[in-house]
Amino acid sequence: MAKARALTGIQPSGVPHLGNLKGMIEPALSLQDTHEAFYFIASYHAMTTLKDPEALRRNQREAAMVWLAFGLDPSRTSLFLQQAVPQVCELSWILACQVNTGTLERAHAFKAARDKRREINLGTFSYPVLMAADILLYDSTHVPVGQDQKQHVEMARDMAQAFNHRFGGGEAVLTLPQPLIREEVAVVPGLDGQKMSKSYDNTISVLLQGKKLRKRAMQIVTDSLPLEAPKDPDTCNVFALYKLFAEPDAVAALDAQYRGGNFGYGHAKQALYEVLVEALAEPQRRYAELAADPGYVDGVLAAGAERARGIATQTIERVRRAVGLN
Repeated sequence: MAKARALTGIQPSGVPHLGNLKGMIEPALSLQDTHEAFYFIASYHAMTTLKDPEALRRNQREAAMVWLAFGLDPSRTSLFLQQAVPQVCELSWILACQVNTGTLERAHAFKAARDKRREINLGTFSYPVLMAADILLYDSTHVPVGQDQKQHVEMARDMAQAFNHRFGGGEAVLTLPQPLIREEVAVVPGLDGQKMSKSYDNTISVLLQGKKLRKRAMQIVTDSLPLEAPKDPDTCNVFALYKLFAEPDAVAALDAQYRGGNFGYGHAKQALYEVLVEALAEPQRRYAELAADPGYVDGVLAAGAERARGIATQTIERVRRAVGLN
C-alpha cells in the first residue's frame, strides 16, 4: 500500500532558531518515516514581505542547508524551491477564480496584517489561495501544521471540494487534504520568557557556536533568588530549554540541583550551553560541509523539483481538462 503524502512549506526567513527546530523542523522530519514527504521552500510566499533579492536568494539557500543538516534525507524526501514548479502559479490562478473575497477576508493572516496596519498587497490577501495550490498540486493527503495554521488547510480542503463539485462530474479532480495537527509541540521560551520569535529578538540561532552561543545562553532572564535558595525548575526558562535537548537522566539530575539549593542560575545556564553545544555540533558540522559543496545542494534541489514537477504536471492536466483549458 502506498504511503500517504505529506507536504510542508519552509519559509525562507533567515537561519532558524531553537524554537523553529523543536516546533517545526524536527516534527516535520519525523514524517519521513511514515509518509511520502514533499518539502518546498516557500519563496513566492516570502515575497509578500521580503523585497530584497539578495536576501531572498541567501535565505533560500540557508533554509535548504539547515534542513539537510538536521536530517532531511533526499533519498526519501523531495526538497525543492517553490518557483521550480511553475504549475503552482497556474493552479493558484484557477483556484482564485473560484474563491470569493469574503472567504479571503476571513483568513487569519489577512486579519492580523490589517489589525497591525501592515502593508496589505494582493499577495498578502491571496496568500491562502497560493497555499491551497501548494497543497493540492501534489495530491497531498496530509499537511503538518500547528493549531494556528489549521485554517489554511481547511481552506484548501474547501477549495478542493468546491472545485470537484463544480468541475469533477462526479470524480475527484483534486485530492482533499487533512491537517496533521502537532498537538504536543513544546512552546520554546525565548531569552525573555516569551515564545521564541524573531519578532521579539529573543532567539538562539541553530548555527550559533562558541562564545556567541554562550553569550545568548547567559542572557536568559531568570528571577533574583540567591545562590543558596532552592529554586523551582518548572518556572525557569533555562530549565525549560535544557529539558528539550538533554537526556532524561541529565534532566532529572539538574532538577534535583535546582531544588537542593546552593545552585545558581549561572550554573544552570552553563549546563544549558554545554548541552546545546553537544546537540548542535553534528548538524553544524554538516551545515559547514554543505556550504562548502554548493553543487550537492543544487543537485538535491534539482532532483526534488523534478519529482515534484512530475506529479504537478499530472495534476494540472486534470485541472485543465476539468475547466476546459485543454
